[in-house]
Amino acid sequence: MKKQSINACILRTAGTNCDLETENALLDLGIQVSRIHIKELIKKNNLLDYNLLVLPGGFSYSDYVRAGAIWAKEIISHFKKDINLFLDEGRPIIGICNGFQVLVETGLLPDIPNLSFSPQATVTTNASSRFECRWVSNDDFLYIKNVNKGKCVFTKKINSGSLLKMPIAHGEGRISFLKDKEQKYITKLEENDQLVFRFVDKNGDFPNQKYPVNPNGSIYDITGICNDDGTVFGLMPHPERAYYGWQLPDWTRMENVPIYGDGKLLFDSVVDYISKKF
Repeated sequence: MKKQSINACILRTAGTNCDLETENALLDLGIQVSRIHIKELIKKNNLLDYNLLVLPGGFSYSDYVRAGAIWAKEIISHFKKDINLFLDEGRPIIGICNGFQVLVETGLLPDIPNLSFSPQATVTTNASSRFECRWVSNDDFLYIKNVNKGKCVFTKKINSGSLLKMPIAHGEGRISFLKDKEQKYITKLEENDQLVFRFVDKNGDFPNQKYPVNPNGSIYDITGICNDDGTVFGLMPHPERAYYGWQLPDWTRMENVPIYGDGKLLFDSVVDYISKKF
């Protein structure tokens, strides 16, 4: 499939606020992008017209009840069958920040042991009990490490072990499992190569949930996971806010500002995957 034929759906609803930045990033890659409200998608019932589904960041339905819960139920109630077909055909889905919370609420992530459309984890209130909006930690940047060995289609162009710089902005980003199942889930995620991003310091060392290197207190410093097929990916950091070099917080101190930031690698990877897959 040629890039120009790829059609991405950026789904939005009341409270989403990162859809335009995400649209700009995908348009820069030369693909077709439809930024569509869920009510319109329900009316048209044409989810399967798209090759990529994006659930952007924001505060869907004001995060009433809990982050992503209402939107998740709305999506599953209207599109459960189409999402199953979407995934059966290997079409990718990404959830960014609030979108990640939605994917967890639907049960699409972490997808252990199989797709059940019921939550197996939670993305809950930050351990700091406050909204964390930052690039910086102790050493200029908030760092994340790609720990995926190749399963995730959104990180194919990122070497395993690479450190990336991306911002976060969330009040509920702490990934957790039932206490008596924590180690079981972590072990399974590692064995299945479903762990994708973890918080690290500038040396690439894991903080073991220590603040502020791990800004939300997520178990095992996890901040991005994929499903067992590698086609559904959720992350708390915002790649669309690290797409261009001028979005970097230190660009004014750079002698040569890069054209692109690390966020572009994720979108590049999935567009390349779709081009080859279809």
